[in-house]
Amino acid sequence: QVQLVESGGGLVQPGGSLRLSCVASGFTFRRFVMSWYRQAPGKERELVAVINTIDDRTSYKDSVKGRFTISRDNAKNTVYLQMSNVKPEDTAVYYCNANGPGAIDYWGKGTLVTVSS
Repeated sequence: QVQLVESGGGLVQPGGSLRLSCVASGFTFRRFVMSWYRQAPGKERELVAVINTIDDRTSYKDSVKGRFTISRDNAKNTVYLQMSNVKPEDTAVYYCNANGPGAIDYWGKGTLVTVSS
């Protein structure tokens, strides 16, 4: 079956770093655009970062540019979000998303990132 399993969340201090991972299975990973979304308490889900398929082009929410980096390893069916210089407003549940041919869309269950001193 299709699975997207996020990991790496936890408590981190402001200014610190954290790397999230999402391991995919059950579909042709290399053909899917991968994204990270997040949802903070009481707020709507928002797109954080996107990485394309073959060309690995990336795009980011303005507020995380220069701080977060999305990457993928097709051999490991894994997408990463490297979070640096984190801020309290980065606190959210982070979700992995896979978007493929024919608008196929898969979601992980999320991993919680809490930025607090």
